[in-house]
Amino acid sequence: MFAAIKNQHKGVDVCINNAGLAQPEQLINGKSSGWKNMMDVNVLALSMCAREAYQSMKERNVDDGHIININSVGGYHVYPVPDLHFYMATKFAVTALTEGLRQELRAEKTHIRATSLSPGLVDTEFVSRLHSNEPEKVAAMYSEFKPLEPKDIASAVTYVLSAPPHVQPVDKSAGALNRAYCDS
Repeated sequence: MFAAIKNQHKGVDVCINNAGLAQPEQLINGKSSGWKNMMDVNVLALSMCAREAYQSMKERNVDDGHIININSVGGYHVYPVPDLHFYMATKFAVTALTEGLRQELRAEKTHIRATSLSPGLVDTEFVSRLHSNEPEKVAAMYSEFKPLEPKDIASAVTYVLSAPPHVQPVDKSAGALNRAYCDS
């Protein structure tokens, strides 16, 4: 993927890691294959894309790039939803990886920024895929919380990208499920 980007666009200046998935695999009886799939997508793929984006920026002397990881409020708080406990563990990993990346970028004396955006429930196919065989659970989730819209996340990304180079938006109090949080 990054080779194709290099061929077509010379490289990456902004990387938005938005891929993520959850599978209803509880900790006490979940399938290892589901856990592995979530780790592969939510943690390893995100880390690999961040690494490749940084390398692309470094080789072209881009010093004002940005790596944005779309995280979750589940990366800051464990909610009482057993089907999502392993998923939340992967999002805690994204929180740690983003902070680690930020520290490594600082140590490299670069101005490339790393940001974690942590929304709650967003009106996408995420919940319907998670509970594809249980439409009543999907309906319950959407009746309990007013979800964010994808455009709300796009607005948060736009805000982060438009912030002056010396500004790192931070909100570590990821509490409400119907708000997008920004931690960078």
